Amino acid sequence: MGKFTGKNGTQDRENLDKFERNSDGFKKSSKFSKDKKLKHGLRKVNDQYKQAVRSAAATEMLLQEDAGFLEAEGMERTFKFKQSDIKKEVDQTTSNKAFDLKLNEFGPYTLDYSRNGTHLLIGGMKGHVAAMDWRKGALSAELHLGETINAVKYLQNEQYFAVAQKKYTFIYDHEGTELHRMKQHIDVKHLDFLPYHYLLVTGGNTGFIKYQDVSTGLLVNEIRTKMGPTTAMKQNPYNAIMHCGNSTGVVSLYSPAANEPLVKLQSCRGPVKDIAVDRSGHYMAVAGADKTLKIWDIRNFKELYSYYTPTPASSLDISDGGLLSVSWGPHVTVWKDPFKTKQNSPYMNHLIPGSQIQTIKSVPYEDFLGVGHQSGVSNLIVPGSGEANFDALEVNPYETAKQRQESEVRSLLQKLPADSISLDPNVIGTVDKRSSQQRLKPSDLNELSKKPNQDDKTEPRPDVKSKNSALRRHLRKKASNVIDQRKLRIEANLKREKELRAKKLSQNRGEPEEKELLGPALSRFK
Repeated sequence: MGKFTGKNGTQDRENLDKFERNSDGFKKSSKFSKDKKLKHGLRKVNDQYKQAVRSAAATEMLLQEDAGFLEAEGMERTFKFKQSDIKKEVDQTTSNKAFDLKLNEFGPYTLDYSRNGTHLLIGGMKGHVAAMDWRKGALSAELHLGETINAVKYLQNEQYFAVAQKKYTFIYDHEGTELHRMKQHIDVKHLDFLPYHYLLVTGGNTGFIKYQDVSTGLLVNEIRTKMGPTTAMKQNPYNAIMHCGNSTGVVSLYSPAANEPLVKLQSCRGPVKDIAVDRSGHYMAVAGADKTLKIWDIRNFKELYSYYTPTPASSLDISDGGLLSVSWGPHVTVWKDPFKTKQNSPYMNHLIPGSQIQTIKSVPYEDFLGVGHQSGVSNLIVPGSGEANFDALEVNPYETAKQRQESEVRSLLQKLPADSISLDPNVIGTVDKRSSQQRLKPSDLNELSKKPNQDDKTEPRPDVKSKNSALRRHLRKKASNVIDQRKLRIEANLKREKELRAKKLSQNRGEPEEKELLGPALSRFK
């Protein structure tokens, strides 16, 4: 393959940066290894990574689509363009996609799109649920459940969706058939799904964050936040960390591998209304009940910009193209490049008269924004919000039924374990950079692997009646919440000595053993 060169005869560095991943520590990991075989393997992987980046940069010229935005001429402002004006200028197919569903009886509505953006799921608070192919206008399922609907969420594809109802959370298939009633998920207000781990995450008024594996049906973890009801919850697409807000204005970052929050951020002075995280995982937007809208850089957990909204924002969303959408009252405001510069004027504005907006959601790979409000559901045209060139091997908006089945099987075989979720996903597979003095020695490993039942032949000491023995002093000195191998081994020895002493005392008194009292048939149930 010919070499792709820039103006000075070398590869364009700016072009390469667009295709690189956050792997600085990975590329330098071979320097920390003295094993020649390991170092050679790491260098080989690094060379393959660099070749993949060069290939992606060289083939960029073959991409057919470009991201397009609204461009104003002269003294015009883009936020003054109305949806009716945009519909007149776009093609007929795009104009037909900008629909407006009038559903006045069961609102306000919340909504969700499938991962490939082909299907729409809507849920009215008064019990109306509908799933449809919104591009074709084909309704696949419609339910009238007769109870409160708090949230709806598509799972791995459009074949299954979850509905958070008044008490329990239910899973339905694409025809509306009830498949599961999850009794462990009670009073849920927020739903999210981790596609690479097959985990359904729920949060609500109970103050618990629960992770349910939908492929095996097991409850992976339930984390007690100890901070009251969860008022907002969104996932970070980069590392699958859950960002949860509560009524104290704190945003906590959770992983199923830990029962405590990884990070806590005091984001606002009132309850958190909603959270949005961009696709790169670098920036987070937080809206509070104190009318603040703050942009955070979550790589170093610093606040970048702060704004005020006329009324508290009800919903936030960040599109694939990096546009930040904010809903407040009956208004929707879209901001362009909100993470690079301080914004003075919005990119687009839209008003839905007399209808309070509940949820906004950008359509994947399309220049549309879905809005769920009191009077139904609307689809707004937002030029530049979608991803112009998608990876069909990752998510394909034009996949057939056969391709969908194959991709589902492939994703199940490549499912990531839940305990691999961490703040830095690149730490897995890297070399341990600690010095040899800090690492465990082989003798320590043997001591850790030593099982307590190997010391069964030890005799109980007769004079251990004192409460001030050396073992008990050691246990008192150790913190009660710190668990190490030595403490567990000492506790096991104390327990075994206590049992042996009680057994010896009963033998001296001539008391029969429990096994003799129970008999050979019942002793196994002891």
